[in-house]
Amino acid sequence: MLEFAPLKDAKQMNSLALAYMGDGIYEVYVRRHLLELGKVKPQLLHKEATKYVSAKAQAKVLFQMIEEEKLTEEELAIVRRGRNAKSGTIPKNTDVQTYRYSTAFEALLGSLFLTGQDHRLVEIIEYCLNQEV
Repeated sequence: MLEFAPLKDAKQMNSLALAYMGDGIYEVYVRRHLLELGKVKPQLLHKEATKYVSAKAQAKVLFQMIEEEKLTEEELAIVRRGRNAKSGTIPKNTDVQTYRYSTAFEALLGSLFLTGQDHRLVEIIEYCLNQEV
C-alpha cells in the first residue's frame, strides 16, 4: 500500500476538503472489502458498495459510533465541524440532516488519513464494515 506523509496543515483544512478525501478513502476500503468477500460482478459490486457508502449508511454508522462512545473528543470535534460545513449542494437522494452527518463521517476519515493516523483510520473503517448493512 502506498504511504503518505501527514499534511502539516491538515488540522486547519476546510471540512469539505477533508470530506472529499474521506469519501475517496472510504470508497477504496469498501471496494476492497467487497472483493475480499468474493463479490466480483460489476453490477453486484456497485449495489453492495452503495449499502456502505450512501449518505444514509454513513450517517447511521456515525450515530452508532457516537452512541457507543467509539470516538475521541478530538474526533467528535471534527465530526461537528464536518456536520456544520455548508456545501451549497442540495442532496439528491436524502434529507439535508442525513447528508450533513455523512459529510461529517467523511470529514473524520479524511482528517485521520491526512494527519497520518492510519491505524485509527483502519480501526474505524473496520468497525463500519463489520456493521450489519
